[in-house]
Amino acid sequence: MKKILIICAAAALTGCGIYKPYTRPEVTTAGLYGTAETADSTTLGDIRWQEMFTDPQLQALIALALENNTDLQSAGWRVKEAEATLKSARLAYLPSFNFAPQGSLSSFDGSAPSKSFSIPVTASWQIDIFNGLTNAKRKAKALYLQSKEYEQAVKTQLISSVANLYYTLLMLDSQYAVTEETAAKWRQSVETMRAMKEAGMTNEAGVAQYEGNTYAIEASLHDIAYQRTQIENSLCSLLGEAPHAIGRGSLDNQQLPDDLTVGVPLQMLSNRPDIRSAEYTLMQSYYATASARSALYPSITLSGTLGWGNNVPITDAGKLIWNAAGSLLQPIFNANANRARVKIAKAQQEESKLAFQQALLNAGAEVNNALVQCQSARAKTDLRARQIAAMQRAVESTELLMQHGSTTYLEVLTAQQSLLSAQLSQISDRFDEIQGVVNLYQALGGGRDITEEK
Repeated sequence: MKKILIICAAAALTGCGIYKPYTRPEVTTAGLYGTAETADSTTLGDIRWQEMFTDPQLQALIALALENNTDLQSAGWRVKEAEATLKSARLAYLPSFNFAPQGSLSSFDGSAPSKSFSIPVTASWQIDIFNGLTNAKRKAKALYLQSKEYEQAVKTQLISSVANLYYTLLMLDSQYAVTEETAAKWRQSVETMRAMKEAGMTNEAGVAQYEGNTYAIEASLHDIAYQRTQIENSLCSLLGEAPHAIGRGSLDNQQLPDDLTVGVPLQMLSNRPDIRSAEYTLMQSYYATASARSALYPSITLSGTLGWGNNVPITDAGKLIWNAAGSLLQPIFNANANRARVKIAKAQQEESKLAFQQALLNAGAEVNNALVQCQSARAKTDLRARQIAAMQRAVESTELLMQHGSTTYLEVLTAQQSLLSAQLSQISDRFDEIQGVVNLYQALGGGRDITEEK
């Protein structure tokens, strides 16, 4: 027994790596947001999605997606699987018990058969001296936490995807309405051009040019309608439903937060589920390495039996039976294989560390891109309004000039096409602004449950 203790003590002195718990590696977060970084402790991602998206129809769609989406349901089952794995790892600390009754009949040379029986309960208990069970439990716990963060990442992505598709529909609705109104005006212009031709104020070329442009605009309505159907089908897929029309509001009535606070990059370590998931993956790799190191040291197992039986076949009398034993297993011939497993686990740990660091860099870029997208769209709002006002004046002026014969129909066509392009661009700018806010909300880890602890 003393020799066993001496071996264990010597191994413990050289195996500190198997006891040390995981600590986060040094990571640099300064400057991840570029010039957008602030010292504010609150961020856009702290807002509940019900407060972020106030459109009742969008709220209903998000709630339906959170209930029916198959990807989110799969993530939920993944959490349950990891939870069962963690429970199994915790139970490994307890002794294992087995009930193994046995009985036999034996006879020699035709003599009366003798009976023997035993009704034992066997127990086996592995002593966790070198943290083999502890590291396995810690790894299982990291897997469980990682699966919960993965579920939250799927939820955040789902909320943002539903919102972006919904706003895309609103944008297409607005573009359809503007294009349809323009097509109606062009049809009136065709009639005007025909009247002017009969009065000798223009020629057939001008009429044909107007008709051709009118047909092109009417054809574009079918393209927009097709795009809306595609977006509706994609949205229905997220909702877990068959394709159908989506009820919705209008782009002009959408209200989103004006204050785009991003806080400090360090908050992403606790807010963004994908970064937390990446760190829990690193944590699993760390404990996998520690567990591989544990296999280099002896394992001690205590076992015993307690029961009732007769050890001598010639008698039927039952007696109390028990035994106890201890065993130590020290790997010798497979020690090199175990060392190779440590090297493999260590390499996988370094890969997970690099993936964690890259996840931080990617997150910082996403925040910066979304913020610049929104700011750029907002900066164009006033300029686009002035452009449309100018193009409307240009259309009115060229139409009057053409009616009095001082300009050609080509100048009128150019002015009208420029006006339509500016109106469609204004709608796209508004959509870019909204999409930038949604993307920023996602990039800052928005969509968490209100009861979730940071």
